[in-house]
Amino acid sequence: MLPIRTAAVALTACLLVLPTAPTVAQTGSAPVSTASAAWVERSNKNTDVMLAVEARFNPEGAGGLGVDGYDEKIADLGAGVLERNRQAFVQAAETLTKRLAVEKDPLVRQDLEILLKAARDNLRLLELRRKYDIAYVNVSQLVFGGLRVLLDDQVPAERRKAALVRLRRYAGAEAGYTPIAVLAEQRVREQLATPGLTGPFKAEVEKDLAQNAFFVEGIGELFKKYNLEGYQADYAKLKAQLAAYDVFVRKEVLPKARGDFRLPPERYAFALEQLGVDVPPAQLAAQARAAFADIQKQMQAVALQVAQTKGYSATDYRDVIRELKKEQVVGEAILPLYLQRLKDLETIIRREKLVTLPERPARIRIASPAESAAVPAPNMRPPRLVGNKGEQGEFVLPLNIPAAAGSKAGSTQKFDDFTFDAVAWTLTAHEARPGHELQFASLIEKGVSSARAIYAFNSTNIEGWGLYSEALVEPFIPAQGQLFTLQFRLLRAARAFLDPELQLGKVTPAEALRVLKKDVVFSEAFANQEVERYTFVMPGQATSYFYGYTKLTDLRKETEKLLGNRFEALKFHDFILAQGLLPPELLRKAVLEQFVGTAAAPTGR
Repeated sequence: MLPIRTAAVALTACLLVLPTAPTVAQTGSAPVSTASAAWVERSNKNTDVMLAVEARFNPEGAGGLGVDGYDEKIADLGAGVLERNRQAFVQAAETLTKRLAVEKDPLVRQDLEILLKAARDNLRLLELRRKYDIAYVNVSQLVFGGLRVLLDDQVPAERRKAALVRLRRYAGAEAGYTPIAVLAEQRVREQLATPGLTGPFKAEVEKDLAQNAFFVEGIGELFKKYNLEGYQADYAKLKAQLAAYDVFVRKEVLPKARGDFRLPPERYAFALEQLGVDVPPAQLAAQARAAFADIQKQMQAVALQVAQTKGYSATDYRDVIRELKKEQVVGEAILPLYLQRLKDLETIIRREKLVTLPERPARIRIASPAESAAVPAPNMRPPRLVGNKGEQGEFVLPLNIPAAAGSKAGSTQKFDDFTFDAVAWTLTAHEARPGHELQFASLIEKGVSSARAIYAFNSTNIEGWGLYSEALVEPFIPAQGQLFTLQFRLLRAARAFLDPELQLGKVTPAEALRVLKKDVVFSEAFANQEVERYTFVMPGQATSYFYGYTKLTDLRKETEKLLGNRFEALKFHDFILAQGLLPPELLRKAVLEQFVGTAAAPTGR
């Protein structure tokens, strides 16, 4: 899993309309290659138009992307923010339209189309939010994300000091600043009184209230970790303000929260569009259900092989998975396990000539409790995408996840899904190499324009590669690792029919839980988290893995058929990564026009 662009952006309040996961305009394919300084520099000046809007309203997110000069600034939750945000995107779209009218370079033109689509999508999202939503904000999570983006091992010590200024401003302890919790309450109160708007889903609010302590305590832990002096008084003020905001939410927002998690159909359809899923929900669900049944058959064949090797009496794939899960790794042994699997996978990738690897090592670490609350699944934290100075992405592994809605506050959910030997192959392939870490390393080290690195970004092109990466190494790993590669592929197929069918009212949350626990064989904790994801955390996003994987595997088959014995996996995968984050249809055009068209000579590697 990849958080939406950056951790800071993923945590941003819904009051702000951000350039998260826009889809590239389908306007024809300009040639795409490793970045050439001249056109990239010109293109990046156009991207600055959009980044300026982000920096104005969401400086935390802009700083996380790598935009300099915003480390001390905080999110704008002031009066009239929605209208000011709308006007800023209107102006950005007008500027970009004028530049497109006179631009001749096909690469720069294509990037301008990417940026224009992003601006228009943000305007459409604003319109939908105005039409339907009370702009509920979880301030504790927002503030934690804004400080976490500065308080990080890869952020220079001098830059970390800006977190002290940002903290003061969040707390309203600096002249000219109102506490951000007070501003958020004012914005929510304005909309609570607006007829026709609906509140957030009740379970979402309950979950926030149950786990906000993790974010609040996590803020203090960050300042302690990096030995920043003088934060205590402002932190104490902020804690009191966040506690008061939670009282307001419990008393006035929760009673008006909606009981039905389903989004209005046009909201859900737009969510899928932004994620890069361009087929109707019912069609996607039907395709995924067929794939689900086929993957189960594959799992059964591999499970028989594993059972024979292990001497298990049980042979059903569900029972074999349960037996393998008993081989849990705990405590300090977990990180070394994943580091070893990374080395094993790198050996396979080089030996089988699957894709070109960088010489430097990948980064893997265990998540803090607050990070686990923010992103409660294994994930890759992207590096700085603008002006990167050597920062790398990180594979972050949460172990215990803060309680779901309805659980006793402060409790944790125990997972058995990520911490045993056989599963480490699959998770490392997806999040590290050859998956997301390599994907983002290619963006930074080979160079693409900022438009392709940031604004072409959507879940389909990102997560499709992650799931494809699991399949890429599957033939070369032990059988028990293959079983869990298939289990996670089964999960992605389940997501692609459960998510839309929940939104369409064809299945219930209880039925979805049954599928995830019984047939996909995940723990109750993970299954609960999945259903929350489909219903209120990120409706639609979970479908993008299956859809992106399907499009990419279809493209490979088409390419192999056209090239025959001239096809080379290493060159194909290097080419895919060199394109930046183009969505499936534009990527297909690039492959057919350039990769197939040139049919490069064998590498000899």
